[in-house]
Amino acid sequence: MTHGLAELLMYVAPSRVREAQEAWLQEILKRLDAERLSAAGLDLPQLWLSPELLLAQTCGYPLKTRLQGKVQVVGRPVYRLPHSGEGNHCSLLLVRQDDPRSTLAEFFGSNGLLNSADSNSGMNLLRQRLAPLQQGGRFFGKVSFSGGHRDSMRLLKARQGDLAAIDSVTYDYLARDHSEEVAGLRILTQSALSPCLPYIAALDRDPEPIRLAMNSALLALPEVAAILAIEQVLPASEADYEVLLDYEREAQALGLASINP
Repeated sequence: MTHGLAELLMYVAPSRVREAQEAWLQEILKRLDAERLSAAGLDLPQLWLSPELLLAQTCGYPLKTRLQGKVQVVGRPVYRLPHSGEGNHCSLLLVRQDDPRSTLAEFFGSNGLLNSADSNSGMNLLRQRLAPLQQGGRFFGKVSFSGGHRDSMRLLKARQGDLAAIDSVTYDYLARDHSEEVAGLRILTQSALSPCLPYIAALDRDPEPIRLAMNSALLALPEVAAILAIEQVLPASEADYEVLLDYEREAQALGLASINP
């Protein structure tokens, strides 16, 4: 029997998604004949970099920055959601429903809401989209950090910010199960496509049996797969996520090295 840390913590809302992820994870562990170690006291970076990591999900931008060459990529999910497909997702640039501005350029000098400074969906994809509109190396007049996509949406509705880039999987989950959280907001535009958030393991783990267990568990738990809206887990590598650094370089070349004013 193998053992290791196994946590799926990137999508924790709605509650039934979190519960379905846990059920999926338990079935994966059963198929791997694996004992789950406690991750109590570990933050996400510590979990991701642990030599005991059996399975977790991370963000594509940290994968190509702080985690590059330090973890094994297991695969990436294919979601059956309105703004995802073929292993890709995007960011949805949200504004308030009653905001009269209709173009991204009109939000120059506004208050941007970011979930975190190293988020691909909340920062990197947004920066790439804003770069052609920058002036003097800036777009926003002010940037506020919310701590999470749901918090960005809440602050947006509370008029504590004007524009936020929300991971499309998060948005579609909430639109499906908690429509009140997206009520009062509208999609101004979308970002470029990005590979869906990768599943990872410790560097010395063989990814194939883990990915096979993930896919066979989805087939065995059709109700869980339906809640997660995941068709399958595709093979993936770090090279698939190089496009995220291409977006970063593109923004830098256009003069927007940082999204902070």
